[in-house]
Amino acid sequence: MLQKISQKIGVFDSGVGGLTVLRQLYQQLPQESILYFADTARLPYGNRSQSEILQFVREILTWMSIEGVKMVIMACNTSSALALEKVRSEFDFPILGIILPGARAAVKLGQKIGVIATPATAKSRAYSQAIQEIKPQATVIEVGCPPFVPLIEQNRLNHPHTERVVRYYLQPLLAQEIDTLIYGCTHYRHLENVIREIIPPQIRLVDPATHVVTAAMRELKMLGLKNYRIPEPTRFCVSGCPEKFAFLSKQWLGFTPRVEKISLPVISENAQMDSLVRITKNVPHFGE
Repeated sequence: MLQKISQKIGVFDSGVGGLTVLRQLYQQLPQESILYFADTARLPYGNRSQSEILQFVREILTWMSIEGVKMVIMACNTSSALALEKVRSEFDFPILGIILPGARAAVKLGQKIGVIATPATAKSRAYSQAIQEIKPQATVIEVGCPPFVPLIEQNRLNHPHTERVVRYYLQPLLAQEIDTLIYGCTHYRHLENVIREIIPPQIRLVDPATHVVTAAMRELKMLGLKNYRIPEPTRFCVSGCPEKFAFLSKQWLGFTPRVEKISLPVISENAQMDSLVRITKNVPHFGE
């Protein structure tokens, strides 16, 4: 049992978005060892089919199982929306999704709830279903924002074009006079400074990353798996370019991580970059 307690918590996302969950783990569960995987060779997930997402998630969880994790947090809303319920019974460790904790937090704050998400998450209406099961009278407006992840992964947070793109996708939610806004993709927390400049101050922001880690803490205690020993350093792994991930993540981690490349069935880096560029181009032109 002691060996099981000291095993790592697995965390995965398509890229740097899951670092928001990782930061919460550092704050709320500082004694836990963590295995972080970013599927950077196949990002963004938000424009992929359910069958693709399910395949990717099974590959990642199988690898994490081999690595001996004691729990996995899907730090990816698209994976949580499209694959969580299908894979939970396929592995012998608890798997936590990010949508339900975010929905539970949102219904405590507001009645008219906006969700900014990837197209796949928005299309699934996973947040609407989760929120209205808890609070049937709540109004939920979900908006798919395809350019957000590419802009973040291309490190364009402070570019004027980014502010114009974010304003464009928030406009339908502001027109509906929402009182609460959920980051329906873990990447989107990285746009918080831009978002706060656009939305009225009375709109409350919900970051599901905070709440999924709180849920993980409860689960670990309930299962008797909480670690009280000195943790191992976080192990960072990617399917794409380690150097690029290390450079991009430094600004949010406060240090440059040592990153390993892991071989899963992946598309080429060139094909992945073509996909990112295509997504950022296929949005209304805001004038560079």
